[in-house]
Amino acid sequence: MLSAKRVLLVIGGGIAAYKALDLIRRLRERGASVRCILTQGAQQFVTPLAAAALSGQRAHTDLFDREDEADIGVTNSCAARVITTRTAMPRSRRRRIRSSDL
Repeated sequence: MLSAKRVLLVIGGGIAAYKALDLIRRLRERGASVRCILTQGAQQFVTPLAAAALSGQRAHTDLFDREDEADIGVTNSCAARVITTRTAMPRSRRRRIRSSDL
């Protein structure tokens, strides 16, 4: 169903971060390749290690990490981009995730 599809999952802070781990597992079960980006808020709830273990790939946490320069095009090559947000996040903020959150 999702075989050979790439999914970029941006995990925000809040209870949704826990649910995102289950989402990673379910996407992988269906054959998708999942790349994760955790905001600072997300790292208060789940660790990058947990996301990396479930996705099978390094979880990104820093927008300006030199090791990630080769991955700049990762968002352009994805079939889907999923952003998990906390429930109480204002609607206007959900529409745009700021780079300062990463």
